[in-house]
Order: sequence, then C-alpha cells, then structure tokens
Amino acid sequence: MKTLICSTPGEFEYKETELPVLKTGHTLLKIKAIGICGTDYHAYKGVQPFFIYPRILGHEIAAEIVETTLTSEFSVGEKVTISPYFYCGNCIACRNGKTNCCETMKVCGVHIDGAMSEYILVPDYSLINGEGLTEDELVLVEPLAIGAHGISRANVRKGEYVLIVGAGPIGLGTMDFARIAGAEVIALDTNTQRLEFCRDKLGVKHIINAVSDDVVEQLKLITNGDMPTVVIDCTGNLKAINNAFQYMAHGARFVLIGLQKQEISFSHPEFHKREATLMSSRNALPADFKHVISCIKNGKIKPLDYITHKLNFQEVKDKFDSLIDAEDGLVKAVVVFD
Repeated sequence: MKTLICSTPGEFEYKETELPVLKTGHTLLKIKAIGICGTDYHAYKGVQPFFIYPRILGHEIAAEIVETTLTSEFSVGEKVTISPYFYCGNCIACRNGKTNCCETMKVCGVHIDGAMSEYILVPDYSLINGEGLTEDELVLVEPLAIGAHGISRANVRKGEYVLIVGAGPIGLGTMDFARIAGAEVIALDTNTQRLEFCRDKLGVKHIINAVSDDVVEQLKLITNGDMPTVVIDCTGNLKAINNAFQYMAHGARFVLIGLQKQEISFSHPEFHKREATLMSSRNALPADFKHVISCIKNGKIKPLDYITHKLNFQEVKDKFDSLIDAEDGLVKAVVVFD
C-alpha cells in the first residue's frame, strides 16, 4: 500500500509499505478521506510539541471497515470515523473516565503513525459509527469534537458572553458549539477573511480584529462593560494566550484548547482578584463525538461550510506547501483517496 511519511520537518516522501495484519481487538480500515489540521501543519513545520520524526500524519478520517474482530455493532463495508486518542485504560485518568488525557496517551498521527496511508489498523474501541454521514462530514467530526469538549469544560451557560480567540477550524467549531449552548459568541482574530467567515457562515454577530481594533474597548462595548465570562484560546500562540488574561470578567473561566511549547505568564494579583479559573481542554471524550454527530444530523452545525480546499492523496507531497501559503483563504483542506 502507498503511504505518505513526514521524514523530517518540511519533507514528505511516498513509500510502499506492508498492509497491516489484523489482530485481536483491532479493525482494519480503508481510508476514504482525511482532514488536514493544525497539528499536521505544525508537525510539517517542525513546531509541534511531543513529536518525533519520521511520522505518518493524519487523524481526522473517514474510512470503511475492511476487516474486524468485532462480533457486533460494526460490520465490513460500514463507514466510520475514529477517536484518535489511543489510551491505556488503566491509569488514574482512564479509571476516572478521562480517557482524553490518559497518562500514556498515544494520539494517532502525533505520538504514533497516523492515517495518511491507504489502510490503517486501529483499536476497536476507537471506532465511531458514521450514522449515515457523508465522508466529507465524517472528516470534520473529530476537530468539531475538540471544540465541543472545550465548551463542555467551560460549562458555558445560555446568554453569557464567550470570547473565542482564534478563528481557525478548531476555533470555528468552538464558536459553533458555544452558539449551540446558547452563548453570545465573540470572535477575535488577526485575519480579516477568517472573521468575515465567522460572520457570514457561522452567524457570529460580534467580531474583533486584534490588529486594527482596541480589543479591550470593543469587549467592554459588546458586554456592556462586564467583559466575557468565558475566554477560550484556540490559537496555541503564546502572545495571544498571555494577552487574553486581560479580557476576562471577574469570576471568568479561561480555557486553553490551543497548545504551545513555552511558559504562560500573567499577573497573579489581576488573576487572583477576579477569582478566575484557568483550565486546559485536551482532545475529546466519546460523549463529545456523539454530541457532534447529533448536531450534524439535526442541522445545528454545517461542517461542509468549513471545507475550502480538496486534493488527492497523490498530490499531498507537492501541494502541501501551497496550503500553508494559502492560509488567508484556507479553512479546512481535505485529502481524498481514489
């Protein structure tokens, strides 16, 4: 089978590799489509934390079951996606139902080889029933689940102002699920086209350009002086994260979905006087995947609006740099397999 390997930062190569052999507790999938995410771009550019080369990228997938050891629920030929967070099941996080932050987590395409290949073998427990969704919809389920989990972590309440920092695909999904939770959503980014996408496609009423606008003054104006009670970073940018501490209302929650390598710095007195809460949001849980699929099926979210670029698996090596260069017009790129 043909496999695309990121051998070093900035370098892809196609290789012929052996077809995975089915083993107990696992399912063999034929890849139909893969979404390219921020992790893939960061890995390619050499800035992804916890990353070792060479690596096969790809974890946002639409696939078809080829062979399985499962005796019920799933069958050969069925369309599925996966929860790409492979966990141990034994550590304290797993025992407490937080398999999304397992102590020995192996994220497909990050810590172990991923799905940028014609076939992949995955643990049975990772399978997510496609429930009739199209391949294009299925590749969006996992990134949308990231946003859904962040909103769950923040315990967003109806009517409160939620500031989402970063209008990339994860930020957009987070905005959608904040809206579904009943929040007044505020989008903050430096990219005018992304902010227009938030307004035109997602119906976000409040957009702020971090370059041209006075962010604090705009937030005061939008929230009638209160400031947002929830701030969620989806950039993974240190400057954006550090700046966002000043955007919180008293009693606010600050959730970090984005990830970066350095130390966060903020004023303890300013944070303390607000009795603020700082928390991370890592990956997603099975309940988040179910919520995403339900919202897609019920028309509450339109994942196909996110897809702006498509390319064939054979083209990835030659066209990946152009995707990075096309950032202004890029929301989500999807790789399709013949």
